[in-house]
Amino acid sequence: MITLVIILLTAAVSIYCFSRPTAFASMKFSAYAVWHRRQWYRMLSYGLVHGGWGHLVFNMITLFCFGRIVEHYFGEAFGETTGPILYVVLYVTALAVSSIGDLLKFRNDPYYSAVGASGAVSAILFASILFEPKMGIYIYLIPIPVPAYIFAPVYLVYCIVMARKNVDNIGHSAHFWGAVYGLVFPLLLRPDIFTHFLSQLQR
Repeated sequence: MITLVIILLTAAVSIYCFSRPTAFASMKFSAYAVWHRRQWYRMLSYGLVHGGWGHLVFNMITLFCFGRIVEHYFGEAFGETTGPILYVVLYVTALAVSSIGDLLKFRNDPYYSAVGASGAVSAILFASILFEPKMGIYIYLIPIPVPAYIFAPVYLVYCIVMARKNVDNIGHSAHFWGAVYGLVFPLLLRPDIFTHFLSQLQR
């Protein structure tokens, strides 16, 4: 599975960098370094490093749960050869797309930085909702699963609100744009996926 390969690669690099601050610093997202020093690789490399075990485990479990769904449906929609390639393209480009907002916002702030694959994972999560909008998604402190089609708009609104408040150290803006990209990418490739989405809702 492509999903498993991504998880293993991300886990290996993240764990390696846990005890190597120089390597960690060279890979994290720095809007200032990208904009002024042209270190464009940071738009992707930051997704391979995480702030700690909890951050890494949460992202990789989420990716494992929903990545398999997207990988399966991409194979059906685009073919056994093209599907996996497009799945990787979605994940990798989502890293860059989800960080564009923070790049523009913090390009002159040398102290701002970010790590983690959350933007790309959000893209995978929302792409999976296109294919299985009625699947259950568990949220903190809620003992029953929330239907994905209800979770999606609530999550997007939450990201917008929290990004404006800017009261924690979480990249809500990256989560939002990653999620939106996860919806847009498959629909641009095959608009009829939206018909599938509607048919699933009506079942």
